[in-house]
Amino acid sequence: MKNWFKSGAPWVWLNGGAVALCMVMVVGLIGLIAIRGFGHFWPADVVQLTAVERDGTEQKVLGEIVRSEVVPAAVVRDGGYQIAPEQELVTRYLIKRGNRDISSRDFNWYLEIGMSEWQKPLNAMVIERREWGNFYGFPVSLKENGEVIAQAQDADFWSLVQERIERSLDLHHEINYIEKVEIGRINHKLERLRLERRRLELDGVDAATLAAADAEFAAERAELDEQYRVVKAERDELYSQLKRDTLMAEVVDGTEVTITLQNIVRLTRPNAMGVFAKMGQYLERFWEFLSDEPREANTEGGIFPAIFGTVTMVIVMSIIVTPFGVLAAIYLREYAKQGPVLRVIRISVYNLAGVPSIVYGVFGLGFFVYFLGGSIDELFYRESLPAPTFGTPGLFWASLTLALLTLPVVIVSTEEGLSRIPTTIRQGSLALGATKAETLWKVVVPLATPAMMTGLILAIARAAGEVAPLMLVGVVKLAPSLPVDGNYPYLHLDQKIMHLGFHIYDVGFQSPNVEAARPLVYATALTLVLLIIVLNLAAIRIRNSLREKYRSASD
Repeated sequence: MKNWFKSGAPWVWLNGGAVALCMVMVVGLIGLIAIRGFGHFWPADVVQLTAVERDGTEQKVLGEIVRSEVVPAAVVRDGGYQIAPEQELVTRYLIKRGNRDISSRDFNWYLEIGMSEWQKPLNAMVIERREWGNFYGFPVSLKENGEVIAQAQDADFWSLVQERIERSLDLHHEINYIEKVEIGRINHKLERLRLERRRLELDGVDAATLAAADAEFAAERAELDEQYRVVKAERDELYSQLKRDTLMAEVVDGTEVTITLQNIVRLTRPNAMGVFAKMGQYLERFWEFLSDEPREANTEGGIFPAIFGTVTMVIVMSIIVTPFGVLAAIYLREYAKQGPVLRVIRISVYNLAGVPSIVYGVFGLGFFVYFLGGSIDELFYRESLPAPTFGTPGLFWASLTLALLTLPVVIVSTEEGLSRIPTTIRQGSLALGATKAETLWKVVVPLATPAMMTGLILAIARAAGEVAPLMLVGVVKLAPSLPVDGNYPYLHLDQKIMHLGFHIYDVGFQSPNVEAARPLVYATALTLVLLIIVLNLAAIRIRNSLREKYRSASD
């Protein structure tokens, strides 16, 4: 045994076991998040049953079984239910019954005691709406301009409903394009005219020049007003077409309701769908989750603005931190005089890596936003004041704050890479007649690029997952538009953005509907992890290609 310990085999097994345990934990965590999150998009069967309420009355229920749990009978008795004294454990089911506009609660717990046998009616439908969440019920008829054109028992009823829903969705896409692109472009030009007029006033131009400019502005404004009138008339016509079709439906208790097709995103009959139909529906919902905008206080719809904002912020951060970090590391390693001052600087850089991220957020808000942003507004955007342009949290300040936060990581990694370059390579370059600068930039730096990419990989991994500082310097719950559009300068660094990390925090802790938000927290978390993995894999691929390119030179 003593020789076995001396051989080092126990430590090899200990390290291997630790690595295996870490891998199991990571894979298990990702698997748990994937099951809890991505399972949300599978079209669950709709069950119909009768449950007993606290007062002993029976209630008809139609909805999806979310989960079940076994609780002590004492807890149920404290909730007001009448349970037999000999009963110790009770099973209860959480059912998503939707119809929030009718019952005010779309999730509710029901006890197994007194519950009737579950039924799965084939004509039960699930309507995903733009407002008030899902609707669960049965179809009655389809109306066009108030006139019934199809009954639920008609053979072509469902195909006709789906056809009308597709028409409604196409109209919504057209209206969305008009409002966000065409009307947005007109409003942007009108705002630029107003700011140009204000700029002339602040510059103190003479009355004649101002009058001539006013005449040009008035002509351009009149042309833009005419364009707006035409576009608005087109949009209003589309809105009137949206109101044409309505669906009459019946709730499980027999109440009839009217649902306009313009409020419907998707209508499905899960109980009548086969496995392949559900798989197609799953892929459709999952793609909508990745490519659509959020709805209903971020508890429904997609997360595309958050994905786009996260990627844009990380790219801008990488563009900022890479040159500053690399140049700082080169100066500290190659040019700075070794001594106590340099040691203090290095200790300061190492300590910066341990500063809490919220401190960077406070610094970014005070220095970047209020001081630098306010100064930029005073110098270059006076015509916009008192409304701030850069003197308010935005994409650029969020990226700059994260660049400052990750700067020590890039500096340390680059310094380590520079220190690993053999002195013989430097001496050989100098012996061949190259200057120190030529040796550095043409020999040493290219060989150290894999280490630089390692620092960038670590910076991306940390920056993409940060939340606390971003809440202060540019990330919001819901951004009205993307930071990239067709209006000059196309990339709007002053605009606020959404972020996956903050989206997880908001949905998980600030949502008014906890049960509806729960699966989206898991799905968004897994999306963030996968996004970080993709960004890191891209950087790792670049690093490996650079390492292979300069391997022969370093051997």
